[in-house]
Amino acid sequence: MRIDAVELRHLRMPLVSSFETSNWKEEEKTCIIVELHSGRESGYGECPVSAGPWYSYETTTSSWHVMKDYLIPLVLGKDFESPKNLLDSIDSIRGHNMAKASFEMAFWDLMAKTKRVSLSKLLGGTQTKVASGVSVGIQKTTAKLVEAVERFLEQGYRRIKIKIKPGQDIELVTAIREDFPDTPLMVDANGAYRSEDSETLAKLDTFDLLMIEQPFAWDDLVDHAELQKNIKTPVCLDESVASLSDFKAALALKSCRILNIKPTRVGGFTTSTEIHNLCKSNGIPVWCGGLLETGIGRAHNTALASLPNFVMPNDISASSRYFKKDIVEPEFSLNNDGTITVPTRPGLGVEVAEEKLTEFTERRKVFKP
Repeated sequence: MRIDAVELRHLRMPLVSSFETSNWKEEEKTCIIVELHSGRESGYGECPVSAGPWYSYETTTSSWHVMKDYLIPLVLGKDFESPKNLLDSIDSIRGHNMAKASFEMAFWDLMAKTKRVSLSKLLGGTQTKVASGVSVGIQKTTAKLVEAVERFLEQGYRRIKIKIKPGQDIELVTAIREDFPDTPLMVDANGAYRSEDSETLAKLDTFDLLMIEQPFAWDDLVDHAELQKNIKTPVCLDESVASLSDFKAALALKSCRILNIKPTRVGGFTTSTEIHNLCKSNGIPVWCGGLLETGIGRAHNTALASLPNFVMPNDISASSRYFKKDIVEPEFSLNNDGTITVPTRPGLGVEVAEEKLTEFTERRKVFKP
């Protein structure tokens, strides 16, 4: 397929409420939407970057620069037979996985539409519904956290994830377990702890948690391995795995027993499926994490999570969890059984609402040969 035009949109969308992790606080949703045009069809990708370098070094400013000055010149007016073919063409650009992923995933959407199949089917998905968990950010008080957990459980979410950091950990988990002793529960530190905090993290073994996600820094596989050796609760990696090579290293070191696969973090669907397959062959369950995506990114994540080894509840919630108004139709909603239905129409399986997309567009530019 020939890439006839590329359209970039920098979006800013209000959140239903602010979302706070151990290291930063999101007051609004920012991202860059990539649209690849080929003939009469177009495919969408989402680069879910923040305004600042918190989750990743990639930001809205740096990603727009990389896309405009480096990625687009390499793909515009060129013919590609497959997503892998497109990835190979931009391989000379080091890093910037989220920017690259948005182009690769837009091409997957484009290819699925031209083949008249769903993105899930094209990726090899086998599940028609995916289990939905919810992520609860740091709250002002423990009581407010418990209230938030109760509200999400009443809505039907299958799993609760809470953010923790040094000084806000054991007390929070204790309070939740007192009120919800049997709820599937996990904690996420976003790399807030250091090796000297291992004794505190070991105390979490008493709470029957599903996992401890990314307790140590993104570049610290060794300390994750040491922690996993000394605790019974599974360690789950997120930021530490940005490539297939990263996961192979984590596997060799035994740094985790569960993996969170975010497709944009690892550079797109091609690498995501490779990691998924390697996890499956090694008996490591996976789930799909989220970055407060719009309906475009949510559709991509849902398609990926339909693969067979996504056996744990995902951070794929209803659109209303974060937005009063999403940019796709229909919006994603939670089923009565705590699942999200995998779209079956061609491509993403949802329609991008042009008027809503325009409403939230901060900046737009179309590139043609």
